[in-house]
Amino acid sequence: MSKVRRGGYVFLTWRGDHSPRHVHVYRDGKLILKWDLDGQRPMAGTASRRVLDLVRQLDSEGLL
Repeated sequence: MSKVRRGGYVFLTWRGDHSPRHVHVYRDGKLILKWDLDGQRPMAGTASRRVLDLVRQLDSEGLL
């Protein structure tokens, strides 16, 4: 499991999790977004620009 905190959000990924490769994004303990990293689209929740910027940044850094 990878757990990264940034910008007031918690980003979780699991190795060996089901396809497609995705990240769970939490704020204050509540799931706000499940994002498909390969297809670049939401699987659940709504993606704000701020959260998407953070997801892209973390993915480019190899943290997701």
